[in-house]
Amino acid sequence: MPKHDRPQSRRATLLEFAVLGLLHDGPLHGYELRKRLTTALGIFRALSYGSLYPALKHLVDAGWIHETEEPHATRTGSSKRPRITYELTPEGKEHFQGLVAASGPDAWDDDDFDVRFAFFSRTEAQVRLRILEGRRSRLEERLANVREVSTRNRERMDSYTLALQQYGEERAEREVRWLEELIVAERRAALDPGPTAYDDTSDITRTDNTTQSKTTNNKE
Repeated sequence: MPKHDRPQSRRATLLEFAVLGLLHDGPLHGYELRKRLTTALGIFRALSYGSLYPALKHLVDAGWIHETEEPHATRTGSSKRPRITYELTPEGKEHFQGLVAASGPDAWDDDDFDVRFAFFSRTEAQVRLRILEGRRSRLEERLANVREVSTRNRERMDSYTLALQQYGEERAEREVRWLEELIVAERRAALDPGPTAYDDTSDITRTDNTTQSKTTNNKE
């Protein structure tokens, strides 16, 4: 019986989502999984094996991934530790499809959005659009709050605090513009799903050097 009803932190849930998404492309060793997670997703750039392997164990126990120990004859190097390959099970694929179909408010938050965006190619178009529109609304609310605070406290701010406030506004404005471009492209693609649907949105992949750098900025 799968053991997947224990309470988890949001970060642990995101990690398991990302692992399932990466394994959707094919089996991977733990080392390869960690390398892809730390290089492609900013939230996991400091991910330790102490966090990864418990997550993998939980996914194995839940029946969503399967682990296979590599035969000793095929291992490279002098390490005597068993090399484990992780692979998505049919139940894991079904579970992942259910996860990528969700588009609620959690998907609009900073870390959640970045992880979800990394797997947009496996997400249905209508779900992508709802997430993008929700993220835009979330940022517009944040931008309005920042501007209100800035206007109310401007006279009491020193030059450095004011510069930081302005930087926050500009960063949010850039992401809103980027999201609007993505939304337009998604709507265009829905009407014309051919390869030219995104031809006029070359800025989509350029904003702040991917969502990883955007995430880093949001934490500053």
